[in-house]
Amino acid sequence: MSRIVYVNGSYKPYHNAAVHVEDRGFQFADGVYEVIAIIDGRLVDEEGHLVRLERNLDELRIDHPMSRAALRVVFAETIRRNRVRHGSLYVQITRGAARREFPFPEAIRPTLVAIARSLDWAKVAANAAKGVAAITAPDLRWARCDIKSVGLLPAALAKQAAKEAGAYEAWLVDEAGLVTEGSSSNAWIVTRDGVLVTRQLDRAILSGITRSAILALAAAEGLRVEQRGFTPEEAFAAREAFVSSTTSFVMPITSLDGRPIGNGAPGLLAGKLRLLYEAYAGSQAAGSLPSAPYLAP
Repeated sequence: MSRIVYVNGSYKPYHNAAVHVEDRGFQFADGVYEVIAIIDGRLVDEEGHLVRLERNLDELRIDHPMSRAALRVVFAETIRRNRVRHGSLYVQITRGAARREFPFPEAIRPTLVAIARSLDWAKVAANAAKGVAAITAPDLRWARCDIKSVGLLPAALAKQAAKEAGAYEAWLVDEAGLVTEGSSSNAWIVTRDGVLVTRQLDRAILSGITRSAILALAAAEGLRVEQRGFTPEEAFAAREAFVSSTTSFVMPITSLDGRPIGNGAPGLLAGKLRLLYEAYAGSQAAGSLPSAPYLAP
């Protein structure tokens, strides 16, 4: 558990860290967040996450709490104070605290919170080696899923349904019968012809930072890629499937709704992309590689 939390200009003990009872993030889900991987004490794709964070603040017309350079200092200090070598940094910015009224209050100061936690990347790798299960669920989220909003109740309900089914993730299916993304990840399949398929960027999915890096790695390897929607039936007929996210990297999906994907084991392409991404993430955290380009819808 985190020992020190950054809250609005101060580093506070975890159990004493708090925000105002009328913070709009608490009352209206009026805020955005980012989760950034930490490897060897350094952030992976920090630039891409900062660009996306600023873009999402602008989309919701929330003032930036500080400059990008100042945010980098806060991030680094939060990691240092918590002595996190491998893990993740959670950052949340809300519009701030004010009397509860629906219109945006004037002259309000944004709330900024940062939490660094250690994660067992070996456990994540063990899951990837054996593969994980997924289920499908209706996509009940709002129409601006391209914004990484803290309004996550539909995603939480889908993730809980997956947990109760003994699955790792839920793939969300829209009214047209197409998979949008996972409850906390981007969704991918590999067709029988070896084509890598993931949904195109639009307002129905989040432009994942890990997703962007995988696309860049796939292009460098000369892999065939299609950015389009796909149905659960296409997934059942696929050679392999996987999800991508900050804390799962590339995670093979070996069954969907209780039915095996491919031969029911992690696929070769997912394994290759995971190895490529692990090398990229390690080098990027060390500063020897630039961030993958952030792509907005």
